[in-house]
Order: sequence, then structure tokens, then C-alpha cells
Amino acid sequence: MRTSRLQLLAAAGVAVASLALTACQDGTGTRDEGASASQPVASTPSDASSLAPEESASGSGGNGSTANGSTGSGGDTAGSGESGSGSNGSSAGKGSARGGSDDAPATFNPCNGSNTSVSAAPVSRPVNHMLITVKNTGSKNCDLTYYPVLRFDEMQWVPQPVEESKPQAVVTLAPGESAYAGVLLSAADGSGTGGATGKKLTVGFQGRTPNSDGGPAAIPSLPAAGVYYDSSLTVTYWQSSTDDALTY
Repeated sequence: MRTSRLQLLAAAGVAVASLALTACQDGTGTRDEGASASQPVASTPSDASSLAPEESASGSGGNGSTANGSTGSGGDTAGSGESGSGSNGSSAGKGSARGGSDDAPATFNPCNGSNTSVSAAPVSRPVNHMLITVKNTGSKNCDLTYYPVLRFDEMQWVPQPVEESKPQAVVTLAPGESAYAGVLLSAADGSGTGGATGKKLTVGFQGRTPNSDGGPAAIPSLPAAGVYYDSSLTVTYWQSSTDDALTY
């Protein structure tokens, strides 16, 4: 009996030892499971910390990139704009200076009765025409603007200009040079009215602006018999040649 119990106890001890050995070999012991379970917990902060810098870098990089991009490009754009603006400002300044120089009023010296000699003579062709000649007798250039303002005797109306005769520029006379104006005295077909014979002719000069006073008038001599005129009386703008003056 005692031997059998001893044998049973021995067999039970062997079984327990075998089970303990098996548990140690396959890693299913209580301590091993505890260590295995704590590893993911330890790795979670590691994973979090490893992700945190990436998210932080990504976030700060994105924000920094956006901020830097917007600030940088905005700054560059602003810089470019300021630079362009400055450049435009410079150009405008130069343009204004140049424009101011170009727009500076030129010296204006009107031709008139004080610095010219004036003659008026009827011509054979074209019929019923008269030629007015103005010669610069002064020591410097003078300018003839628009057309002569004519007045026979006490005539109360002003002969109108032939607009087609308006030149491209003001006629400027150097000392000794001459300019001309043609006068249509009367209609060749007799259609004019209010005919009269003028004994005295006053030639007025205009200034820088139309109908302004250009200085002393001139009174050229007329033929002793006088000059016949009617309501067709017109005058050309000042011309540089007799041909241009007598074309109209």
C-alpha cells in the first residue's frame, strides 16, 4: 500500500514537472505573457512619438510652406510691384519732363505794321483779284498768323477767309522775306451785291489766337481810281508764295 502511494506520488510529481517544462518551452507562462502584453504599450508611445514629428513636420512644413510661400511670393510680388511702380514713376517723371520741354511756348514775334512793309495791288489773273504782299523789314523773324483783317474805308463788315487756303503751319518770315495773301474783290459773274469802290485799305494783323490783336495795322497805297469790291469779298490765309495766294 505504502509502495503504491509512493509510486502514485512520484508519478504525479513527474507529470507536474513535465507540465512546467512544457510551459516554459512554449512561452505561455504567466510572466512571459505579462512581458508580451506590455510591449505594445511601450511601443505605442514610440509609435506616437515617431508619428508626432512627421505630423508636426508635415503640419509645420505645410503651414510654414504656405506661410512662406504666400509671404514669399506676396513679398516678391509686392517687391516686383513696387519696383515696377518705381520704374513707371521714373518713366513718368522723364515723360513729364520731356513733355514739359516739348510743350514750352516758343518765342512769338508777330509781323505787323511796325516791322514790315505792306503793298496791295490788283492783278490781271485771276480776274477781280488783288495781291497783298508783306515783307519783313525788321532784324529778326516774325510770324504771320491766320489771315489779314481787311477794311476798305469805313466798311462795317469783315471779309471772311477762304478756309481751303489754311496752311499747315504759321508762316514765319526771316528778315527780308515776304509772304502773301490773295483777295477776291468781286464775283466774276456779277452775282455779288452791295458793290462799292474803296479808296483806302487797312490791313490788320492777328496775334497768337484767332481775332486777337497782332499789333499796329498797315495802310498800303491803292490805285488812284480805287478798287471795286462787292459782297463776294474774301481773303486767303497768309501764304509763302504768290501762286498759293492767287489759287483761290
